[in-house]
Order: sequence, then structure tokens, then C-alpha cells
Amino acid sequence: MKRTAERDLLVGGPELAAHAVRAGLVDEWQLFLVPVVVGGGKRHFPDGVRTRLELLAERRFGNGMVFLRYRTAPAGE
Repeated sequence: MKRTAERDLLVGGPELAAHAVRAGLVDEWQLFLVPVVVGGGKRHFPDGVRTRLELLAERRFGNGMVFLRYRTAPAGE
């Protein structure tokens, strides 16, 4: 599906995204960090996966929230 897509594919949610991450299909990460400690819930990233990221953009909001945009760094970088 990724090879034939004419537009970017978006995947959200920790369970569905974990499959794409493990398969090495994620080229870009867009994260919103919210300054609240919840202390439970589902993990955002799957176990056993290590990925190098390169920061592309960041944006800070007045309420303390931060948007971070990364690309997956190619192997060897």
C-alpha cells in the first residue's frame, strides 16, 4: 500500500501504529507532548524497537504543549 499510495498515509493509535513501526514503514513521526502525568494507559511505542530520529520541526504552545516532527533517520546515520 505504501509503494502505490499517491499521498501520505497516516497511522494513529498505539496498537495499529506498532505494527507499522515494527515493519519499518514509518518515515515521519508527529508527536504532541502534553504536560500532564497520567500514570497509566497504553504505551505509545512498541517494545523492542529502536529507531533513530532527526528533528524536523518543533512548536511550543502557551499551555505548555509541544508539537515535535521527526523523520526516521536512514540506517547508518
